[in-house]
This record gives sequence, structure tokens and C-alpha cells, in this order.
Amino acid sequence: MKKILYVLTLFFALVTFNATAQDIMKSKDLSTVKVDYLSDDDLAKISAQLKSNNATIDQVESMALSKGMSQTEFNKLKIKLNDFEKKNAKGDKKDKNKDSKSKTGEKTSEFGRKQDEIKNEKVKDSLNALIFGSELFDNPTLNFEPDLNLATPMNYVLGPGDELQISVYGVQEYNANIPVNVEGKVSIDYVGQISVSGMSIEAATQKIKAAIAKVYSTVRSGQSQVSISLGKIRTIKVTIVGGKQPGNYSISSLATVYNALHLAGGPGKNGSYRNIELIRNNKVYKNIDIYRFLVKGDQSDNVALKENDVIRIPAYSQRVTVEGEVKRPGIFEMKKGEKFSDLLNFASGFNEFAYTASVNVLQKTGKEFKVHDINESEYNSYQPQSGDVFRITKILNRFENRIKIEGAVFRPDYYSFTEGMRISDLITRAEGLKEDAYSKRARIIRLKTDLTTEIVNVDLGAALSGDLNADIELKREDIVTVYSILDFREEYKVTIDGEVKNPGVYEYFENLTLNDLVVQVGGLTGSASKRVEIARMIKSDAIDDADPKRIELVELEITADNNEQIKNFVLKPFDVINIRRMAVYEKPEMVKVSGAVTYPGKYVLANKKERVYNVVMRAGGLTSIANLDGMKIKRPIKEEQIEQLESINLNLEKKETVDKKEGTLEESNFKSKDTLKSKLSKKLRDELKYTTIPVNWEKIVKDKNHYSNVTLFPGDEIEVAVYNESVKVTGNVLLTSEIPYRNGKGFKYYINSVGGVDNKGWKRKAYIIYPNGKAAVTNSFLFFRSYPKVEPDSQIVVPEKPEKKKMTAGEWVGIGSVISSLALLIVTAFK
Repeated sequence: MKKILYVLTLFFALVTFNATAQDIMKSKDLSTVKVDYLSDDDLAKISAQLKSNNATIDQVESMALSKGMSQTEFNKLKIKLNDFEKKNAKGDKKDKNKDSKSKTGEKTSEFGRKQDEIKNEKVKDSLNALIFGSELFDNPTLNFEPDLNLATPMNYVLGPGDELQISVYGVQEYNANIPVNVEGKVSIDYVGQISVSGMSIEAATQKIKAAIAKVYSTVRSGQSQVSISLGKIRTIKVTIVGGKQPGNYSISSLATVYNALHLAGGPGKNGSYRNIELIRNNKVYKNIDIYRFLVKGDQSDNVALKENDVIRIPAYSQRVTVEGEVKRPGIFEMKKGEKFSDLLNFASGFNEFAYTASVNVLQKTGKEFKVHDINESEYNSYQPQSGDVFRITKILNRFENRIKIEGAVFRPDYYSFTEGMRISDLITRAEGLKEDAYSKRARIIRLKTDLTTEIVNVDLGAALSGDLNADIELKREDIVTVYSILDFREEYKVTIDGEVKNPGVYEYFENLTLNDLVVQVGGLTGSASKRVEIARMIKSDAIDDADPKRIELVELEITADNNEQIKNFVLKPFDVINIRRMAVYEKPEMVKVSGAVTYPGKYVLANKKERVYNVVMRAGGLTSIANLDGMKIKRPIKEEQIEQLESINLNLEKKETVDKKEGTLEESNFKSKDTLKSKLSKKLRDELKYTTIPVNWEKIVKDKNHYSNVTLFPGDEIEVAVYNESVKVTGNVLLTSEIPYRNGKGFKYYINSVGGVDNKGWKRKAYIIYPNGKAAVTNSFLFFRSYPKVEPDSQIVVPEKPEKKKMTAGEWVGIGSVISSLALLIVTAFK
């Protein structure tokens, strides 16, 4: 019985908790609330209730305590609710400053205010793109929509369709969202209907508070407070005439003129941007000039709209065009009385390259065009006419006071020119001559009055010593060149080659010695000999036909292991030094022995004609598992061998076959971008990398002079195979496999053992590769075919048949016609 009572008590407590969580603001008794049992859904409901009432958890503390909640439980609720809101803050931040669209097509602000969503697809106007102000209405990111998160304007006039949030809190409570009905009234429980249509939100608030105070005694006494705010904003209808998309528009009652114009796409093709009329109650309420907003940011014309307002966009009265060097070229609309200076203001003024002394205007008369020039003094008086085209040109690409100095001065550059300026003054401004300056002559390239150039030579030494005749006056755009004595010297070089660290061509200096040059190039190499040969240029004013020498040869002996020589030789320009290599200087080179030998590894070639037998015996000889027929040498393919192959002309040109049936020309065998030569070079370099030399070890053991006992080269590898009692069959066979070797069995036996050849296999061209790398092919004579002998550890390869092109019907017809012609010719000849 006690268990049943406990379960029933717990059930009713949970029901109470859920009921409390569903509406903590309206519950009358919170004494039974246990915060520990509240779920995340319950906390979400409490948080939503607080937000809908624009209240925080701290603000409802007194109310919760007055309804019986203990201080301990409230503190728990406060902590748990704060933790819950922090946990969900990340997702809330994404939409904090954005409006969300509900399923009913409404936009809801952060504070719960609603408004029917109003949108219009923007169409980019490319025809009117040059008209100043058109971009304001083409940009979809500009919409001038009212911000629902802002406080309700106190002068906002209520009307049918608006919705008020009315809340009474304190000792007595009341919460409701009440719409303004079609009669302009709000209906409040126990209070009755109150007319608010046509009243400002401020006046309506006072009227509603007074009516509620008559019913709620605690409101009169101040124990309860009344809060009234705008919950849902009504939609009004306005008419736009003369826009790109004219028509009737349903917009927010908080919308302004610019918002409506943006929805309509702005003025039409010939619409005015400066004389837009806002018509209210059949009278012009406001004249709107968009230029005030575009030029000055003045939004005084952006007034709020009311029900049944009409925005009329008339045709423009006059437009002008500004081209060229202004900051904002385009087409501008002008009012009567406005001057060219106002037009410049609309175009944001001249840019930095504009010629501002005068402006060229292309005008239109009743019959033809005419050109007029406006001087700078007329900018504030000239009134643009409709159709004027103002052309602002660039300043000239020339300088009125520029002069240049270059060459052997400390600061070569452009300088400002003043009348009476002399060459000494310019050199002083360039901070004087350099030490290498040639003072006997300087050059001036001068621009004459007819824009041709001339050269004026100056005695620079005399000019700088005070001679006024030499210190000539300069002119605008003069280019003064001061020569350097280094410019007249030939650039001397010496060349060193041979056994030095960095051979090459080096700059010559006066008194350069052989020791200096050897140290400069990093010294001698270890292979340098004592012999040095120096080739020197011969100089002579006369030709001696009896002396055939082209150069003078000097031979020296040096200490090969020392960079500093006792006898130091002085070099001359263009000497060629060659330091010879030692007659005998070879570093130890190695070969490799691998496989079935006693001591595999790398071995140094002991003499210049080291042979296979000697190296194998140095490796301890063959082991008991070695295959005597499986010895070979792998010799690396050198890069120079591949280069020689690439340099050979193989006379391989593109073969062309004519497809008579199709009438097309085909390339066969290979393509132009990937020739046979390049394929072969690539295969040697990237795939093969070495050549194979078969070795007959049994013959070498019997006769050391046998041809298989070849001389080894550095990098060679002697490979001795391990004895393998099987035969591998590969290629175009049904099964690639290894078959145990059987003495006396021939070629066919092993091919048949793997199922024979497949449909692409070319059996009569099958070949065998022996363990030592040697190969043998199948031979044919008439109808007889002899196959090579099969040895253990050999490999039988069946190649693929080449593709045969079948003869077309046209080719068969051609052959038939030829045979018929021959037959007819023979018959005719024997008649």
C-alpha cells in the first residue's frame, strides 16, 4: 500500500512540474516545484516565456517567491537556466541579428515582433547603368527595409491589422496578443473594446492603461504594472507610377519612400531622380530629390508611407553626360538654375589627371551639333543644357620645369629647373662628381623648339672652375650626361681551366698573378700535375707573314700540392691558363658480386684488366647451391650511350595509310609526339638501366682465355643464380606458372603443361631465356619447326601476335578488277 501511495505522489508531482514548466508566469502555486526534475524541454519553455515577456530570471524572482517557490529552489532554477542558455548560445548567435521566416510567410524579429514578408526580385538594369543613382535600386543588398528590432516610433499611427502585446504583471497578471480589428478596436478580456485606430502608439497606450485600471484595482494602486508594445505590424498598400516595375505594392506600415522605390526598381528608363512626388490624399505631400541622399547622405526626403499613398515618378526634364577625367563619370539629371559647378559636385570633382583649365562641351542645337569651351572662370555661371556632353581631358604628358642629370654624379635623378640655371648649379644639386668622372667632356641632349633634339658638349672641368663660357645655361627638358672614365676601358678577362676547383672566366685586375687566380678559384685539385700552360695574346701593329704563331705559349712548372708558388707569374689580360692532370691518377673503382658465392659484396678492381674469374675467386668461389649455367654480368647503361642513341638518325618517318573506303588519312605505327627513338631512350633510362652479359662459367674454369671471361668495368655486378629445378612459362599462355624441370622434356611439353597458348599467343615465335641471360628462339624451315633446348631455371616466353588489318571490300574489289584486267590482257595477247 505504501508503494502505491509513493508512486501516485511522484506522478502528481511530475504532472505539477510539467504544468509549472509550461507556464511559470501564469501558475498560482510554485511551492511544489522541484528544479532537479526539470528537463531541457521544460527549461526551454521557461526561457521562451521569459523572452516573450521581455523579462529576465532576476526580474521574476519576487513573483516566484510570492507564489510559494522557496529561495533554494529558485537559486537552483537560476543556475540551471543560465547553464541551459549558455549551452544553446552558440546556435542562437548565428541568427541573433537576422530575421527568420516562419511557415506562414512572416518575418519575426529577435524580440518577437512580426511582419508579413515583403520581397521583390531585383533585375540588373544594364541599359541605364550609366545614369547616376541607378545602382541604388539595382543592388539587392540595399532594400531600405524597416528594422523590426528597433523600438516602436512613438508617432506610429495604429490601424486595422496591427497587433498589440498587452501584459499586466505584479500582484495581478494578464498576458495577451490582441489584434486591431477592421473597426479599429482592440478587445481586452474583462475590460471591453477600446478604439485605437488613427491614434499614435503613445496615445493608445495611455488610453488602454486607463481602461485597464478601471478593472484591475492593483493597477490603480500601483501594485501591478501595464506594458503595451507593438507585436505585429500591419501591411499597407501604396501605388508606384513611373518606376521600372510600376504597380500596387503591399509593404510594411513602417516602410519609407526609398523602401517602396527599391521594390519598384527605381525610376524607369526616362524617369526623374530629382522630382519624384509623394501624393497623399490627392495632394503632393513631398517632392523627393534622390541626389540629396546620394551626394550628401541627406535622408530628409525618406519619409514614412501611409495607406493609399501614391509615388509618382515623372519623366526627367534635362540630362547631361560627363565623360573623361572625373571621379564618377556618367549621366546626370539637372534642375533649372543649377550650374556646371553643381554638376562637378555630382561627379565628385576632377580626378588627379584632369585638365581643369577648361572643359569641352558638345551641345545640340535644333539642327546640328556644336562645340563650346567653358573656361575655369565660368564654372560657377554656366548652366548645362539638356543633352550636353562634357568631356574632361587629361593633362599633357610633359613637364614645365624638369631637368635630368645622369652618369658619374652621386645623385643622378630628375630635378626642378629654374631660369638662369647653369650646369655647375645642377651638379651641385646632384651632390658633385664621382671620383671616376671624366671632366674633359659632358653631354647635353637638348629639346629644340620644333621638338627635335640636338647635342651640346661641355668642358666640365672648365665649367666647374668658374669659366662662364663653359658653364652654359640649361634649358627645360635638358638631359645632362657625365661620363665615367671606366666607360672607356675595355673589360679584361682571364680564363682558367683544368685541375682547379672552379674553372671558368674571371675578371682581370692589374698585377693579377697566377697565385692570386688559383686561390680565387678555390685552389688546385688532388689530380693537378706540375705542368701549367699559359696561352697569351700577341699584339702587333704590323703583320708578319713569316711568323705563323697565333698566340704565345708559356709553360711553367708548379708545386702540385701547394697553392702558393715560389715563383709567382704575373698574368696579362685575356690569358688562358690550363693546369694539366697527372698522367696516372685513378681512384679505386668497384664491382659487385651477388648471389650464390661464398663472400658476396663489393670488390675493388685490382688492375685495369680485372676479369670475371679473378673477382669470383676473390669472393670465395661458387657455393654448392650455385647454378653453373646461371651466371651473368649486369652492366649499367651510361648516359653518354643514351645520348649517342638519341643523336643517331634512325630514318623513321611517319607511315601513312590511305583508307580508300572512308577517304581519310591515318597515321600508323607511332605518333609525332612520341617517336620510336624517344620511347627507346626512355625505356633504357627509366626501365632497363643495365645490359646483361651471359657468362659460361664451366668454359671459363677450363680455359681462362675463354671469351666469357670478360674484362670488368666499374659498376658491373656479377650475379650468380641459385639452382632452381623449375621452368617458368609466361606471356600469352592460359596460365603463367612454373613447371618442375624434367630431363629430356622439350619445349612443347612445358607450354602444354600451362594449358597451351591463348587466342593472342604466337607459338611459332616463342623464345626461351636461360639463367645466364642468354636467349634462343624457335626456328622454322618449310613445315619443320625446331624448338630450343630447355634447361633448369630457364623462362619460356610466348609473345603476342601482331594485329593484321583485314582487307576491306573495296580492296577486294580492286584486286578482282586487277586480276580481270590481267586475264583480259593475256587472252587478247594470245589471239
